Parts: sequence; C-alpha cells; structure tokens
Amino acid sequence: MSAETEKDLQQLKKRFLELAEKSYRQNIFTFTGFLSMAEQEALFEAMNTQKGYSFSLWGGSEGCERQMARFGSPEELGYEEPYPIETLKVSPLLEKFADNFTHRDFLGAVMNLGIDRSTVGDIFLEGRHAWVYCTQRIAPWLCENLTKVKHTNVRCETAAEGMEAPVREPERVSLIISSERADAILAKLYQLSRNQSLELFRTKKVYINGRLCENNSCQLKSGDMVSARGYGRFLYYGAAGETRKGRLNAAAGVYR
Repeated sequence: MSAETEKDLQQLKKRFLELAEKSYRQNIFTFTGFLSMAEQEALFEAMNTQKGYSFSLWGGSEGCERQMARFGSPEELGYEEPYPIETLKVSPLLEKFADNFTHRDFLGAVMNLGIDRSTVGDIFLEGRHAWVYCTQRIAPWLCENLTKVKHTNVRCETAAEGMEAPVREPERVSLIISSERADAILAKLYQLSRNQSLELFRTKKVYINGRLCENNSCQLKSGDMVSARGYGRFLYYGAAGETRKGRLNAAAGVYR
C-alpha cells in the first residue's frame, strides 16, 4: 500500500475509503500497512471528504513516524482488536566482530529481501542491535531470511514477551532564535540557509504533529513534533526568555 507519485496517492485515498466503508458496513476493524508521512496526510485528506468514519494511527510504540491506520473504534464496534504489528530484534551473531551500523544499513538489508515497504515500520538502533516494527504476516519470513546486515551475520527474532524496544530520548539542543517561525528553527537546527529551509516547505517535506505544513512562517508551539524529510525529527520545547539583544532562548529535542 505504498505510494510514491500523485497518482499513487489518489489511488491510496480511494483504498482508504474502501477500508473505512468495509469497517462500517461489516462491523469489523480494517487495517492498512505502515504509512509514510505523505501517505498519512493522504489519509487525513480522504477522511475529511467522508465524515463519520473513525480511524486511529499506531506504529508499535510512542514516537513512531511510520504508522498503521486502523478503521473502526472499540466504542462503535463493541470490541477491541490490537494492531497486527510485531516487534523484531536484530542482533549480530558475534557482536565483537560486528560492523558499526547505521539506520540505513538495517533498512537496506530489509528492503534487499524484496518485501513491500508498507510491511515495515520504524527501525530503532540500540548499539549494534536494531528493533524493527513490521506486520505480523511478514514477521516469520523476516526472522527466517534476514541473516546479514552489511558484512555481519545476524539473528532476527520476535521480541520475547516483556521485551520492548528502548524508549527513544531526543538530544536536547539550545537555540538562540529571532522568532519561533518554523523555517527559522529548521534552518538553525540543521544549519540550513534561508533558501534551503524554504525549499523544504515548497517541496512538501515538512510535517508538524503529523500533518503536512506548507506555511513556512507558521509559529511553533511548545510540544510540537516536527519532521523534515531528509533531515530528521525534533520536538520543540519552546522559548524561555530573551537575550540582552532581544532574541529568544529556545530549546528542542533532536532525534538522532
């Protein structure tokens, strides 16, 4: 259910409405695969055209960017059904001889297996280990076939009961800014020029609290989660006082 072009997104919106209608008519929960930020925006747009359908999003843990949509709610349907998400742990067979990994290394190893991107959610690194959220259907196949990352032989297994991916804590960064405009804060955090920051908004690569933002001058508020495709995510903590020159002392938590 992945989408890359505008035509793909239009087809995806149609599919969202079909799943919502199926949930409503048959009194069952229906689910998508894992959705990118752009696909989640398409979901919100589709649901805005047809009021009355309920849905929610979940990625496996708090703070996940890629999330699965569930149509229907326990209040309406009278029962609960969990998201079909499995947590996998990927570990080197011999850690002392393992490569130093990046997120891209693990994602590349998974995608090289030829599976659809929508079957895999976020991947979190913990040293030389990784935690992977995926659909329950693909989990056994990944456990059997994901045997190497870079040049390192690895073991992929379903997380045992009670094992949870580590809570991701952002790195606190102090900022001195002239205003709380989104483009100014993005430029400051990622060391971008004004034009580079503006280009992110023009090319629809900025999401605030999960929604696409094309207004570069919008004012961020404490607690806003900002994603910039190609750069990462940060949680804006807000401003706390002014400098002697009238600028703002602010802070943000950057997810590395």
